[in-house]
Amino acid sequence: MSITTTSRMTAREFMQLAEDPHEVRRELVDGEIIASPSPTPRHSAADSILRAMLVNHVRANALGRIFGDVDNVVSEFTVRRPDIFYFSTNRLHLVTADAIKGPPDLCIEIISPSSHRTDRSKTLLEYAAFGVAYYWIIDPKAKTAEAFALVDGRYALTGNGSGDQTVHFSPFPELEIPLGELWWPEK
Repeated sequence: MSITTTSRMTAREFMQLAEDPHEVRRELVDGEIIASPSPTPRHSAADSILRAMLVNHVRANALGRIFGDVDNVVSEFTVRRPDIFYFSTNRLHLVTADAIKGPPDLCIEIISPSSHRTDRSKTLLEYAAFGVAYYWIIDPKAKTAEAFALVDGRYALTGNGSGDQTVHFSPFPELEIPLGELWWPEK
């Protein structure tokens, strides 16, 4: 009789891998490498426009720094790559040239066809357990945006919007986000 066992990859091992292959995005989830395709144009458009809005606002008000698509060690066996994330000025010491050393203040996931269920369930729970204070879910296909805040270890919905509405989400309540500018134009 033979017994075959496999071990889960740790975040430390994952972080030692070479950069992602061309047009493949890797994350470590429960010790397994998960690969996803490159974003769609709809996803990329929402990402770049929202990122520009956030970078401009954060820089103009000296609030901290916006990052994107960088590995975040969430637990011993999980490494996530939020589309966009934010560290406030007083927490920038957690960001080094080589690694992120703690939870961002805000993680933003832009829904892709391959991530729809995960971003609304598993990723949401992982970020809450990691201590990410704010989590936004942007869905370019449905043209919706949702904002959550961490309350007693769980996320509570604090705001949402759709279509052409303008929203104000924490941690940037003074920032106007005209959602209509994020969406891929329909013919």
